[in-house]
Amino acid sequence: MLAAARRAFARHAYADTTIAAIADDAGVSPALVMKYYGTKENLFTQVFTFDADATALFDAPLDRLARHMVLHLLATQRGQTRDPILRIAFSRHHLELGGQARANFRTQVIDALAARLPGPGAPLRAEMAIGVLLGLGALYATVQADQLTQLDPGEVADLYVPLLQPLLCGEAPTGR
Repeated sequence: MLAAARRAFARHAYADTTIAAIADDAGVSPALVMKYYGTKENLFTQVFTFDADATALFDAPLDRLARHMVLHLLATQRGQTRDPILRIAFSRHHLELGGQARANFRTQVIDALAARLPGPGAPLRAEMAIGVLLGLGALYATVQADQLTQLDPGEVADLYVPLLQPLLCGEAPTGR
């Protein structure tokens, strides 16, 4: 049900998303969706809660975190695990609740990453690192970049680790 809700809210504005359509996609009755989530707003809140996703995305020691994050993101793009990052890109067309989704993303993903990072400028470096991942995810999910998508995930990680690791370890300029 939650996966169906993610798909629905990614494709349609909140006002245009129905419990019936989500239930149909999930292969369950609308009553079952309501039993588990109560309201469409509660379901939306679950879709745009990132705590568990951030835990999985950041589940590596700092010296291997960049590689882990890239490989985890690529696994989501290949349907092997839940999408930890790209849901936020779809929050913009949810006028009613999009602000809450973005606030959740800020605290549960960006701020959580910044708290793990050593050295000065950790909040800025966390935003930049997540920006790199959002770009990579967008290339896979929307652009479907021909050259990049033909590479093995390990090869993609090899290319992206030099971009990300300095941001994570405090070696990159802070800009301030």
